[in-house]
Formats: sequence, structure tokens, C-alpha cells
Amino acid sequence: MPAPHVIVIGAGSTGAATAHDLALRGLRVTVLERGEIASGTTGRNHCLLHSGGRYCVKDQESAIECIDENLILRRIMPDVLELNDGLFVAIAEDDLAFKDKFLEGCAACHIPARDLPVKYALEMEPFLNPKILAAVQIPDGVFEPFRFCLAFLATAKQHGAVVRSYTEVTELICSGHSVTGVKIVDHRTGQTETLGADLVVNATGPWADKISRMAGMDVPVSPTAGVMVTVNKRLNNMVINRLNKPSDGDIVVPQRLTSIIGTTSWTVPDADQIEIPKEHIDKMIHKGQELIPAIQQTSTRGVGAVARPLIQRRRAGGDEREVSRTFECFDHRGDGVDGFVTISGGKTTTARAMAEKVADIVCGKLGLRAECRTRETRLVSYRLFYN
Repeated sequence: MPAPHVIVIGAGSTGAATAHDLALRGLRVTVLERGEIASGTTGRNHCLLHSGGRYCVKDQESAIECIDENLILRRIMPDVLELNDGLFVAIAEDDLAFKDKFLEGCAACHIPARDLPVKYALEMEPFLNPKILAAVQIPDGVFEPFRFCLAFLATAKQHGAVVRSYTEVTELICSGHSVTGVKIVDHRTGQTETLGADLVVNATGPWADKISRMAGMDVPVSPTAGVMVTVNKRLNNMVINRLNKPSDGDIVVPQRLTSIIGTTSWTVPDADQIEIPKEHIDKMIHKGQELIPAIQQTSTRGVGAVARPLIQRRRAGGDEREVSRTFECFDHRGDGVDGFVTISGGKTTTARAMAEKVADIVCGKLGLRAECRTRETRLVSYRLFYN
């Protein structure tokens, strides 16, 4: 008897990691991606491997998820990570006042944090603002998004998974009160097709609500956009964060031969239609210069925006930065539709943990007893995806 067939919609970090987990548990997996792999949120962010430091004061649930997964990813996929660490730096008195809260938060979340003398921080990062008042080193890093996804998918393929890019789901097929497959269109050939499945996983990030509405349901995902500015020189080797609660323009991430300043935050109605306000660009450059003054003399290489899939837990009257950065999995049987599960929220750093949670639910729904193996299984090279 063949293993159950699961369709995963989306080949960003969450979909790729989910396909990997399910394939390692022995299921037949098909991944469907409407564009290129990692062409959505995963491929358009600043690619920070989170230590959890950014959330350790106000969102400790997310911070703990980040540091736990940071350590796991270092073991299982070192080939796609740049383990360059990060600095949280104080450039004003209110930053300095935040330092004790930050160190207490790091300790509470088990995030290694080293209080550095300023002179050492400036030696480590020569372009850093020489007027900084304090610096704390934490285990941030950087990932390459395309290779990140390819590594998960290459390993999944070695366990039988099928990956189809440029293949868009246009309809969920329902029988009674269950999703039993999908209708798709191959954008390279224009051909349409129907695929059956024992279960469908919606791993489409900020587009999760669009897919769930095909089955007559809503999921509480808030597409939240952020503008990033990339400058034409690598001005820092470590990730530079402002030592304060998360705010606009408070981080500069090195990525290959560039540095990326991020990010603003506002809710958008459509993740495919993001207009970039000029004032957001100006703000990123201004705020970035406060951390690294040499940004002022460095040409801009590009400007981009991305929609992040945040779970709606915001307090009434709160702003977008008060939405938790954690993730949730929705078994839509509770909404009256079986055979359909949505996973959303979180970050690329927590993609493996998100996949573990959704795979546990999938196996439970299918009556399978299969343990997660992804915490220790080292991924194959991303280069093997094309074999």
C-alpha cells in the first residue's frame, strides 16, 4: 500500500522545510510553487539568522524559538549560513538605559550575550559609529535564502519528494467537507491539471489567507510590509542592531558584498501589491547612518519591500511591531473542513520548527506514527537539488 500523499503549497522556507520533514517521515510529498523557489517572502528579506535578541524583552516566546532553531540550523545546514555574530549597540542615552533590560532578556531566553568594551567593538567593526556608548555581542548570523530552501528541498527529493516550480494552485478540490486535491496551472506550458491528495498543507506565508479562502475559510494572518535599502558596499561583517526595542531602521545586515538596512513596518491589504513610500527609503538611509555613518557616502544598490506573515495577536490600538513573531498551525477540521492544514507566521530562522509542528499534525490526522528526524539530520548540499 503506497504511503499517503501530501501536497505542500509554497516553496519558501516554511514549505521547503515542511516537505523535508514529511519526506523524512516516509510520506509521498509534492511541493507546488507559483514562481521560482524562494521568490516570495523568503527571498526578499534581509536574511538574518536570528539569535532572538531582537525579541528577548517584549516577545520572549519568539526569542526562545529563534535561539533554539539558530543552534539547530548551525548543526544541520552550516553550508548556507554565515556565522558572523551580531552586535547590539547603544548610540543614545535611552539605548543605554535599555541595556540592562536587554541583558536580562537574553539571560531569560538563554541567548549567549557578551557585554563588550566599546573599543573592542570598534576594532571589530571599523565603520561603526565611533560615538557608540555600549555594545553587546550575540550569536546572530546570515543565511543565503535560495540555497537555504534548496538544501531542504534537495534532501526532501532524495527521500522521494517532487518539487514543481512555476505551478500555481488555482482551486482546492473538495469532496463533502474535506479537501481532496488541487487544481493547478503550469505557467511555463499553460497546461492545467488536477492532483489528488490525502492532505493539503498551506505554507504560503502572507498569501495563506488567499489559499484558505478557496475552501471558504479565513486565517488570522496579517501581511505586514517592510522596506529595506541595500547599499553598494559591505560596510559591516557582523549584524549591527540598535540596542533598543525593535523600531524602523534599527538593523544593518551584511549580505555578500552589500549591507542591507531595515526595516519599516505597516500592514498591507495585498502581499502582491506593495508600493514603497519615498519617506520610508529616506528614513532607512537616515537611521542606517546613525549606526554606520559611512552609509552616507555609499551609493544605493537597490530598494525593496516584502510582506511578512504575522499572526494577528495585536492588542487593540497597538501597532504592527506589537504583533508576535511566533507561528501557528491551523487544523481546519475545527472550521468544518478536513484534509487541510495551514502553517504561517514565524521567520525563516524558525522554519524547521514550524515544519515539525505541522508534520506532527499531518501524521496525527493520517493515523501515522512517525517521529521527527530533522533536529539531527544534516541536510545534503543545496547543489544536489538539480541532480
